[in-house]
This record gives sequence, structure tokens and C-alpha cells, in this order.
Amino acid sequence: MFMNKAFLFLIISSILVFSACKAPQAFEYREVKHVALKHLGFSKSAVTLDLLYYNPNDYGVTLKKVDCEVFLNQSYLGKYVLDTALHIEGKSVFVLPVSVEFNLSDILKRGTSILLNKEAIIGVKGITRVGKVGIYRNIPIQYETKFKLPI
Repeated sequence: MFMNKAFLFLIISSILVFSACKAPQAFEYREVKHVALKHLGFSKSAVTLDLLYYNPNDYGVTLKKVDCEVFLNQSYLGKYVLDTALHIEGKSVFVLPVSVEFNLSDILKRGTSILLNKEAIIGVKGITRVGKVGIYRNIPIQYETKFKLPI
């Protein structure tokens, strides 16, 4: 009898906790900063950059994972994965450091116009895993922005 009451209490408590939790809002993209060529090679190159975001939620959240694809002028550049947990305060701007490895020969095959332009469109599309108190949800992330290339 005690086990039935304890089990019922656990189920009701879980339902109340999950229904009371509002899903976190998606982060708002602000800007790209500090783009730098980390390594340049014909078959393997790497670029680093900082993405500034705003957390519109009234509460702090933990960003547990980022899994996205990065595009340069709508052409696939590479994949970006972050598996480090970051705590982000509510109503605050934060920096997401990004490092993307790419194949320079693939970019050259798509045309040298990507490298000759002084501006490019950088795009990111993927999923972030965000939550609080051990409850995490996948939140989509997607944006495009024009950026002056540091060439």
C-alpha cells in the first residue's frame, strides 16, 4: 500500500514539474566577431570565430550541446559540435566560440568568387540542447549574416 502511494506521488510530482517548466526560448543571434584563419592547407583548413548571442529567457540556462552545420555563401563549409556545458545567465549576451575545419579544395571547386569577395554570408543551422535543473530540450538554431572577410 505504501509503495502504491509513493509511486502515485512520484507520478503526480513529475507531471507537475514537467507541466510547470516553460520551454526555453531560442537564443537570439547578435553578431560574428574575431574571425581568424587558424590553419590553411589545401586539404584541411580551420577557421575560428566568436558568435554573440542573447538569452531572452528570464532565467539562466545550461547550454549542454551544440550540433550545427556552417555555410559560406550558402555552400556547406563544415560541421561545428560543442559538447562542453556552458551556464548562461538570463537576459544576457554571451559568446559561443566556434572552430570549423573545412576542405579548401572543396571551396575552390565551387568557385573562386567566394575567396575574392570582401563580404560573405555566414550561415549556421542546427540544434542546441538547453535546459535547467536536469531537464533539457533541443532548440533549433538558424541564422545568416553578412560578414566582411578578414583577407
